[in-house]
Amino acid sequence: MRILVTGGAGFIGSQYVRMAITDTFPSLEDTEISVIDKLTYAGNLASLDAVSDSGRLTFIRGDICDEKLVESVLPGHEVVINFAAETHVDRSISSARAFIETNVKGVQTLLDACLEAGTQRFIQISTDEVYGSVTEGSWTEGDILTPNSPYAASKAAADLLALSYVRTHGLDVRITRCCNNYGPFQYPEKIIPLFITNLLSRRKVPLYGSGLNVRNWVHVDDHCRGIQLVLERGVAGGIYHIQGDTELTNEQLTRAVLRCCGADWDMVENVSDRKGHDHRYSLDDSKLRALGYIPMVTFERGLTATVEWYEENRSWWEPLQEARSHKENVMI
Repeated sequence: MRILVTGGAGFIGSQYVRMAITDTFPSLEDTEISVIDKLTYAGNLASLDAVSDSGRLTFIRGDICDEKLVESVLPGHEVVINFAAETHVDRSISSARAFIETNVKGVQTLLDACLEAGTQRFIQISTDEVYGSVTEGSWTEGDILTPNSPYAASKAAADLLALSYVRTHGLDVRITRCCNNYGPFQYPEKIIPLFITNLLSRRKVPLYGSGLNVRNWVHVDDHCRGIQLVLERGVAGGIYHIQGDTELTNEQLTRAVLRCCGADWDMVENVSDRKGHDHRYSLDDSKLRALGYIPMVTFERGLTATVEWYEENRSWWEPLQEARSHKENVMI
């Protein structure tokens, strides 16, 4: 089998590639992996260093919106897993254009190329943010999409577009929607790596508003295991939620990161809340659990390991932190 992984030098995509190449997934033994990645600010080729010497991995630098490139690379691949996306909510609020380009036009380009090349399966990696905010209970896969940020709206649009190719063209499209991820190799603009790298640099961490917004957390390893389960056992047109076992307010999360980094609350700086900040996300993942999904990494163990990784891999993130400090007028 040959799999095309788009966005494979990003946080979640690179973890999937590393797991696939090192035979974490028995069904992918000897599978060849091709990666397309534009290497934007959040893509880092160093994230694939551990498997770069594998004869089963091919890297292509490029944009999924580039029709000619995608059409030239895709033939011969039975599966496409699309991780490529602009994902940072704050960036989408300040400028939405790149999110529409990559998250919608890019998906359309991939879908059309799949039809042309006869690709068998297309896995669209999505997010719980497409549902908006939920006060209590959890969303099911059939709930209405009510996105509240330009980022979430672009992902919802991509999901609907991808599903339309199931009915219209008979393409085997499967969608995963996941809660908040954490783990190694995550670009330090998301809350956990931002807080860890700030604290390791003896800088304060910015806590939005009251800190009472609620999120569920899953380690990136478990997310990738869920994706693989959908690839192996999912059905065409199926939507599958991937959830962790830990729900925390942002204040509780902040206290957990502080403990792991040996820091006190005086390292926290309260900042103005994000525009349109969703209060709570929660997914009902019983559909995927019925296929055999169980999160294997506890939050306590996963967070401790993540802090240790950033402590031991300063050469990976310190240049990113420095570049961001010079480029953007934000506290990191």
